[in-house]
Amino acid sequence: MEREGRPVGAASEELVTIGEFARLSRLSAKALRRYDELGLLRPALVDPVNGYRYYDPAQVEGARLVAWLRRIGMPLNRIGRVVALDAGAAAVEIRAYWARVEAETAARRDLAMYLVDHLSAEGRTMSRMPDNAQNTGSSESSGRSRSAGAVALAIRCAALTDIGVVRTANQDAAFAGPRLLAVADGFGEGGAEASAAAIEALKPSTWGRDGALSAADLLNALEDTADSAARAVRDAVAPCADPDGSGTTLTAMLWTGSRLGLVHIGDSRAYLLRGGELFRITHDHSLVQSMIDDGSLSPEEAASHPGPALLLKALVGEARPAAVAVACRADVRLREVLAGDRYLLCSDGLSAVVEAADLRAAVVAADDPQEAVRRLARLAREAGGPDNVACVVADVVVEE
Repeated sequence: MEREGRPVGAASEELVTIGEFARLSRLSAKALRRYDELGLLRPALVDPVNGYRYYDPAQVEGARLVAWLRRIGMPLNRIGRVVALDAGAAAVEIRAYWARVEAETAARRDLAMYLVDHLSAEGRTMSRMPDNAQNTGSSESSGRSRSAGAVALAIRCAALTDIGVVRTANQDAAFAGPRLLAVADGFGEGGAEASAAAIEALKPSTWGRDGALSAADLLNALEDTADSAARAVRDAVAPCADPDGSGTTLTAMLWTGSRLGLVHIGDSRAYLLRGGELFRITHDHSLVQSMIDDGSLSPEEAASHPGPALLLKALVGEARPAAVAVACRADVRLREVLAGDRYLLCSDGLSAVVEAADLRAAVVAADDPQEAVRRLARLAREAGGPDNVACVVADVVVEE
């Protein structure tokens, strides 16, 4: 235990001992020594003779801020960045941190609710099955879940990217195929490489053909797919001068033959047109969306928010500690589909500049996916085309 004394050759009346400072700041002496070692909260003076630590009472507010930030669970390395900022910038950084915590909590809540619904449905199905229908070992019970009257479904789709009117390079990427629908919006020096790498990492995915995997296996496969995309992005931007500043959003849907698996991170979006109504089925991982969620902004105010499009989660070049990497994973979920569904995936170069009503009108009016993506790109250009655009439209149809 550190013994307290008087600093040699210092004006001791202007400084306080570590014990007194611990009382003032509500931090233990042990915590203060730890924060000194980490460079978070340096003493005003360390006695060169006896090594005793002394603090300036003016440091109390900074110490209390450290204590409060620890109380909300902020990691020590991020606290170090926050306490070095002025008050306004620190407030923005804390808001961004907490918005990410809430986004991650919401993603876990959505997955928990999906699992509750899925397991409840399985329980109801099992309770309706006659005794002689269970555990028969037949191919139907272990594989495809189609009933005798079910129809086979397929995907018809089209993809398009457009550089827009303002940008001189296109960092967006899009892909549409019978098994994969994807859009990615790259940013930073290696943005184009990042978006291309994220989508390319998904292309080998051939899991779940004809719905042969269980829901649990499909969710695991989706997480593995998202992790593969994250690794591909890190590798793609590694040669950049600032790999930490490069990355991409990713919104992708993988067709299993009976369901769509969704992988989503960032502020690119997925929409579903069903029964004439257009529904957004993804949640933006952005600061503006978090402000809408907590009531700080209305959706109308958000449309003209002057701040930059700050992402709370994305696939980036930064190598993160394991706990942080898990928290920043993409959202994954499964979606049941119906014949006649039309899906739209797009980057914010479209959704941020075209009104939702105009998006719906274009998606409804198009006879086929190819016409739909052309209409949507044209709408973005007519709205000024300030950003690159990536979009995919896919129809769920009865397989011929």
